[in-house]
Amino acid sequence: MARFGYNEAFSRNIGWVTEAEQQTLRNKRVAIAGLGGVGGSHLLTLTRLGIGHFSIADPDRFDLVNFNRQAGATVDTLGERKVDVMSAMARAINPEVDIRALDDGVSAANLDAFLDHVDVYVDGLDFFAFDARERTFAACRAKRIPAVTVAPIGMGAALLNFLPHRMSFEQYFRFSGASDNEKALRFLLGVSPAMLHRRYLVDPSRVNLKQQYGPSTAMACELCAGIAATQVLKILLHRGKVIAAPHGLHFDAYTNRFVHTWRPRGNRGLVQRLVLAMARRQFRR
Repeated sequence: MARFGYNEAFSRNIGWVTEAEQQTLRNKRVAIAGLGGVGGSHLLTLTRLGIGHFSIADPDRFDLVNFNRQAGATVDTLGERKVDVMSAMARAINPEVDIRALDDGVSAANLDAFLDHVDVYVDGLDFFAFDARERTFAACRAKRIPAVTVAPIGMGAALLNFLPHRMSFEQYFRFSGASDNEKALRFLLGVSPAMLHRRYLVDPSRVNLKQQYGPSTAMACELCAGIAATQVLKILLHRGKVIAAPHGLHFDAYTNRFVHTWRPRGNRGLVQRLVLAMARRQFRR
C-alpha cells in the first residue's frame, strides 16, 4: 500500500483550521444515515476534512437510476451495497478511518447503537424516508446530538440545523399524525420555504409525491455536502455562529439567489399554513 500519513494527507486544511483543530476533527465521530445522493457526498467530503470516525447506515444497493447524482454509483459498483462501496471509497482517502457500518439501515432496534458516542448527525436519508427520519432526529434530540440536514432542491441546497437546546425536528415540521403525502408537503415546504427552485422546473409531471419520486441533480448534492461539512466543522470546533431551526439558509445556483429563511413556529405558523393549504390543492389536482 502507498505510504499514508494523516498529518500530511490533510495538511492543506491547515490555515482554515489550526493543527490542534485538525487533531480534534480526527478524534470526532459523525453519523450519516443514507448514502445516496447527499449521504455519499457527505461521507467523502467529511473524510477529506479529516474526520476520523463515522457511523454509516444504508440498506440499498447501487442501481442505474443513481448514476446522475450519487458519488459511489458507477458501472463497476452496480448491485453492490452502498455501505460497502462508500466505506471503501472513504478508506481509499484515509486508510486509518474508523467506520461502523449498518447494511440494514437505521431502525428502532439499532438507533441506539448507531448513535453511540456520535458527536454530530448528518441527514442523508431519502426524501421519502419519513419514519426513519422522525425516529433518527428524535433519538438525536434525546441524546443531545446536534443534527444537520441539507436538502438538495433543484440546483440548490437548503439548510436546517437542529441543536439540542433549540427547536426540535418535530416542533418545526409537525409530522405527528400526518399521512405520508402530508409529510412530503410539510418536509418540502419546511426545509425550503423560499421555494427558489419552483421557477425552473421544466417538466412538473416528473414530480409525483404520491408515488414518491422526483428529479434530482448532482450539482445540488455537491452543494449540500459543502454546506453540511462546514456546519459540522463549526459545531465540532465551536467556531462562529451556527444558525438553527426555525432559521434556515437556501442557496440556489440556477437563480443566483441566497435567502435566510425564518419560520418562528415552523409549519404551525400562519404563513406556512397558508402555503401548505395552497400546496395541498395543487397536489389534489
